[in-house]
Amino acid sequence: MFDLIVRHCTLPDGRRHQDIGIQQGRIVAVQPALAANAAQEIDAAGHLVSPPFVDAHFHMDSTLSHGQPRINQSGTLLEGIALWGELKPQLTQDAVIERALRYCDWAVAKGLLAIRSHVDICDPRLLAAEALLHVREQVKPYLDLQLVAFPQDGVLRSPQAMSLLQRALDMGVDVVGGIPHFERTTADGAESVRILCELAAERGLRVDMHCDESDDPMSRHIETLAFHAQRLGLQGRVAGSHLTSMHSMDNYYVSKLLPLIKEAGVAAIANPLINITLQGRHDSYPKRRGMTRVPEMLACGIDVAFGHDCVMDPWYSLGSGDMLEVAHMGLHVAQMTSQEAMRQCFDAVTTAPARILGLEGYGLEPGCRADLVLLQAHDPVEAIRLRANRLAVIRRGQVLARTSPQIATLSVPGRPDSVSFSA
Repeated sequence: MFDLIVRHCTLPDGRRHQDIGIQQGRIVAVQPALAANAAQEIDAAGHLVSPPFVDAHFHMDSTLSHGQPRINQSGTLLEGIALWGELKPQLTQDAVIERALRYCDWAVAKGLLAIRSHVDICDPRLLAAEALLHVREQVKPYLDLQLVAFPQDGVLRSPQAMSLLQRALDMGVDVVGGIPHFERTTADGAESVRILCELAAERGLRVDMHCDESDDPMSRHIETLAFHAQRLGLQGRVAGSHLTSMHSMDNYYVSKLLPLIKEAGVAAIANPLINITLQGRHDSYPKRRGMTRVPEMLACGIDVAFGHDCVMDPWYSLGSGDMLEVAHMGLHVAQMTSQEAMRQCFDAVTTAPARILGLEGYGLEPGCRADLVLLQAHDPVEAIRLRANRLAVIRRGQVLARTSPQIATLSVPGRPDSVSFSA
């Protein structure tokens, strides 16, 4: 007797007519025609069942703050940082918590059940860190929230930033962050990478740095990050986020850089919606779009994830927490249009970020946690194409959200009176 059986599933790897048996919050069986009963059954009707979406890069302390204190008129990264600097002194813990919880509700409805959020620690109050630690505990039953101690103003550039970062880690923040390209000099940026990686190694923590979020081809802190990851034995625990300068780098240099990143076990996190919005703002034409070299990194064997980064905040006025929208944009801007490449874009918002975050029990095999999303699509490519409706969202075997299938009713002579949005 199972707690739940999801029947007639299509899985992301192409297996069809699969039944998924769930007991005590874990997947117990995955096979065709599972001969068993359950307290509850869901008929997937041949639709795609995926492990949940994972966002490897987000800023939950600023989310849903669009227009406070004003709107980013230039659309640039630097104006966004300046705006956030104006807003920080006005923040209250209750407001940060309320916005973050509202976003987590959006996320769950979209099948997004794990998020790595950077939290700005360059505030002597550590107000945002305290607020998101509270949120992390409150959402734990239905969403995994991993927090990064992020020195938005530069760990060397901002007074007390290092002590504040250490305090945030002492409070329970999970990951060491950084922003070397925002330090005052290239040398300071490299020094910040060394200091922060050594701190992570001492504490046994992961590292996730905003790295080379610039159109400057000479912003090359990813090389330093890879060096220290290998020197300190941090392989598999380090990620470089954004890496947009690689878009503008010399091809020969990149041919040397990519194997270094691979050897160091450093992952890459691109943020397609934000990278193509913020980068290239100083160009006329031809205009660079700024996203890092995703296909080349994947071909080199580097783990690559896509993040949402921002939703309705000083940097980005759009967004809804939909990781399929992120994959859709990543597919287009990276020109990843082969069948294999489009599936890699689906992986970039599911399995790849799960590895980068180190999520335990993630997947669809027996023994994995029973975290699933039922999508109104028949394969990962169709899911991205349609930004497929989430028919059911399941966490530890419990149904958190249900949505009716989307069907359009037509009044067109000679045509069917209803058309499903799922092809």
